Amino acid sequence: MMQNKKIAITGGIGSGKTTVCEILKVKGYAVFSCDEISKQLRKEKEYIKALSEAIPECVSDGKISETLLSQIVFSDKRAKVKLEAISHPLIMKRLFAEMKNYPVSFAEVPLLFEGGFETLFDAVVAVVREKEKRVYSVINRSNLSRGQVMKRIESQFDYSCLAVKHCTVIENNGSFADLERKVEEFLLQKGL
Repeated sequence: MMQNKKIAITGGIGSGKTTVCEILKVKGYAVFSCDEISKQLRKEKEYIKALSEAIPECVSDGKISETLLSQIVFSDKRAKVKLEAISHPLIMKRLFAEMKNYPVSFAEVPLLFEGGFETLFDAVVAVVREKEKRVYSVINRSNLSRGQVMKRIESQFDYSCLAVKHCTVIENNGSFADLERKVEEFLLQKGL
């Protein structure tokens, strides 16, 4: 087995990438999350300071308003670019520092292709799902409206036109057992 093999799990909002990561955790693999790293960063003074300088309206009394930040970045492309310029390098630095201690590890990376990070990994798994199932999934787990969910889906990478040679596509349109079987097939295929 290759030492320090890093595999990215990606997909659009509501695709099931977190479920794939949970399956991998149950199987005993080290699994990391860019979203979790981002949450940690948003509590740190240096990060809050940088964000308050770039997007001042989302920071008040030294705290980030997650709701306001989401509203701003999903309606203003310049704000989104500013946020990503601050957060992406820090997230990736921490992610790879955490992954380096494992012979095989997985990372949930929501904005993998948008950030151009796919070449940093030894393999990529893209989880794809029918749009209506994605919308239903996100509405059920959040306080977002259908319109807000659609806006987020439309702002993300179009996984339906995926053409990356080291990318494995896992379709998540069936049951949990179907998804689990597909993850097991991927692991066998890669000799993991």
